[in-house]
Amino acid sequence: MRRFLQGLASPIEWLNEGAGIAGSLVLPFLMLVVVGNVVLRYGFGFGLVELEELQWHLNAITVMLCLGYAYRHDAHVRVDVLRERWSPRRRAWIEIAGVLLFLLPFTIGIAWFSWGSFTYSWSIGEGSPMPSGLPARYLVKLLMFVGIVLLLLQGIAALARNALILLEPRKADRS
Repeated sequence: MRRFLQGLASPIEWLNEGAGIAGSLVLPFLMLVVVGNVVLRYGFGFGLVELEELQWHLNAITVMLCLGYAYRHDAHVRVDVLRERWSPRRRAWIEIAGVLLFLLPFTIGIAWFSWGSFTYSWSIGEGSPMPSGLPARYLVKLLMFVGIVLLLLQGIAALARNALILLEPRKADRS
């Protein structure tokens, strides 16, 4: 069972590690586009719709590819102020409950609707509503689906990792 859980979690974590790194590599380009847009707009009184939309697209790449990465590295906001005082087993039980009751249903629902949004957008060849805007808006919608699926998969990896904690013998059982 341990080997199965380890074999389930490791490839998912590897995938999210790569996606998170790829998403973070977009940040320098995003910063350049934002600075360029600000300089053009406020320095020269000249704005480009293409740059504004590119900001949104680059931001979407970063956020969506880093969702699973952030969860993997526990870099997300936690609301449980008591967590640090709990034993590893109690934390594992709470994490499993949270994943099963909240994360998985939420991500499955969002993935379902985002896939529908993408397929519709693809079918009509959706682009920007602005004449000079960027084409292929459906790619951003596909990215939303991919990011949510990465988060869903990381939730499955978290289930496996926390189950491994629960499979460890208790300290009292070791003596």
